[in-house]
Amino acid sequence: MRYLFVICFLLQFYVAPAFAQAYKYHTVKKGETVFSISQAYNIDEEDIYKYNPDARNGIEINEKLVIPISGSENKPAQNVNIDFKEHVVQRKETLYSLSKQYNVSIDEIKKYNKQLYSKELQTGETIRIPIERKAEAAQTKPKESILNRNKPSENPAIQTKKTREHIVLPKETKYGIARKYGMTVSELEDLNPNVEVLQPGMMIRVGTDVLKDEPVIITDERFHFYEVKPQETLFSLSQRFGVSQDSLMKLNPGLVDGLKSGMVLKVPEKENPDYDPASAISYNPNLENKIDLSGEISNFKTKQLVLMLPFHTEKVEEDSLATYKDVILNERVVRISLDFYSGVLMALNKAKSLGINTDLQVYDTHQNSSEVANIINTHNFNNVDVVIGPLIQTTTEIAASKLENRNIPVINPLSNSSMNGYRNLFQSRPTDELLRKVMLDYISSHAEGKNIIIIADGKSYQVKNQLSQRLPSAKFVNPTDNFVADNKIVNLLQPGLPNWVILESDNINVVSSATSALNRLARDYDITLLTTNKNSAFESDIISNNHLGKLKFHYPSVDREYDNTRTEDFINDYVAKYGIEPNRFALRGYDLTLDILLRLASADSLYDSFERYPGYTEYYESKFHYIPNTTGGFINDAVYILELDEDLTINDAK
Repeated sequence: MRYLFVICFLLQFYVAPAFAQAYKYHTVKKGETVFSISQAYNIDEEDIYKYNPDARNGIEINEKLVIPISGSENKPAQNVNIDFKEHVVQRKETLYSLSKQYNVSIDEIKKYNKQLYSKELQTGETIRIPIERKAEAAQTKPKESILNRNKPSENPAIQTKKTREHIVLPKETKYGIARKYGMTVSELEDLNPNVEVLQPGMMIRVGTDVLKDEPVIITDERFHFYEVKPQETLFSLSQRFGVSQDSLMKLNPGLVDGLKSGMVLKVPEKENPDYDPASAISYNPNLENKIDLSGEISNFKTKQLVLMLPFHTEKVEEDSLATYKDVILNERVVRISLDFYSGVLMALNKAKSLGINTDLQVYDTHQNSSEVANIINTHNFNNVDVVIGPLIQTTTEIAASKLENRNIPVINPLSNSSMNGYRNLFQSRPTDELLRKVMLDYISSHAEGKNIIIIADGKSYQVKNQLSQRLPSAKFVNPTDNFVADNKIVNLLQPGLPNWVILESDNINVVSSATSALNRLARDYDITLLTTNKNSAFESDIISNNHLGKLKFHYPSVDREYDNTRTEDFINDYVAKYGIEPNRFALRGYDLTLDILLRLASADSLYDSFERYPGYTEYYESKFHYIPNTTGGFINDAVYILELDEDLTINDAK
């Protein structure tokens, strides 16, 4: 009776303030910032920081923010809203001319295009112009009673689950309640869709299973609650919080049934200072530690390997090899698959010489997602250690999703596209974004004592902004009509100093004119040419390799340059087996497969190998170092910075 009285008292005490200030959750979408969110809700940025102090350190996609949406702390609604018009900057346009054209102040334009506080308008750049419009009449909704707001969900799928009532106690959180009843926060929110902010005395729906350890609120300062994000794994969490996977299991008995998104875990209060999920592609000190796994072989169990590639055997007519030869000649993806496969077989032979036996199963995916799903559904994958392939992004994601619940690693061999996150998906080829990030780190760390000049066209404004933030003293050259003239550069060069010129463009005319001009100026100045993205424009026949060599061209790369002397033994063995020299896809198949087999032979599993051997591995043309990817799964962050010398040899940059 006394307990019921206390609950009623709390209910009376908290119902009144509940209507003075209301809140809602906002899920952060791609491209949103704290500023844009504050504008959408007509509140100050400080209002968001007040309820979400961690937002000062940045916000992430799918992160939930508490937004005050009514009450005395909110500003009164304005009688105007802001629309925006996207404007592509034309030649000779200025902030002044745009302010006159659109009848807005220069400060207003800068307010919604913050890069303009530190740099001038760039031709081809797209900016947002604020345009006022009258607000539509607000549709006011009657306030719901606390009973209506807390009634159970009407979703029939949720109603079929057994639930019970729970009265919220002071200081209880969704994390604590979800953990107490063995639920995820999402499941708790699904049962109570109208409850955005918990108040003591509220009655909510919960599950019926109560964990033996009922940590409703953690008072031990060494630990706190953490909600598992999509595609996080025990391995990535152990790295994030600097504890072993076994320790996480002991702290969270519910993990015996597996880890899932939304689960609430008890974790150490302090995170591993070397782990930064917001910049998982940052420089990693383990990349300085090269390891040779051939001397660490201890697991001699036969490795179960599956190779899934698009061979398109369905196009072979009965008893007709000539037809398939035509397919090979006409379809690049088939040629790549066969070359890669030949490298895989060479790696299996090498592994066998080291005492590693492999059972290889090969499947033709037909470059079709349905076929990939069919292969997995109709064959036994229970004992498979690793799947290599499929070749392209979409089929790889299907394979990873089908095998995720069995935690079978799926290794994509060649794609550099950002992929949907699955906790068992390994992207062995760094993305273009990662290559650019590594090159930016390299430039920033070596910029001291250099005169930095940045040549970037309008399409490259994003990387130009990144460079300007990292290199505040850099000078800029803007191409005119896709042309870079000598006189635009010469006045910025410094005699007696190393001049680093960073060229960012995929336009052949810009690259050609800039490299030609720099080559002429290099007679009188010390010039080094760099780029964060060696795209096809640099490979054009119009671009002189002699010019690039004279300019000591630096660029990021996934692979080392093909070197006959380094790979002589492999080439001889390959020629003896196939009658032709290997290409880069054959070398990639060899390097990737041998790395996987050595990792499996030196640990209990692929995941275990990362904990035992945190350094990087390197073979003929590729190196591997997998880290948790921000989107889920793992990505190889081992990247080469290469330098083209004047004699046209390519070496690792110093």
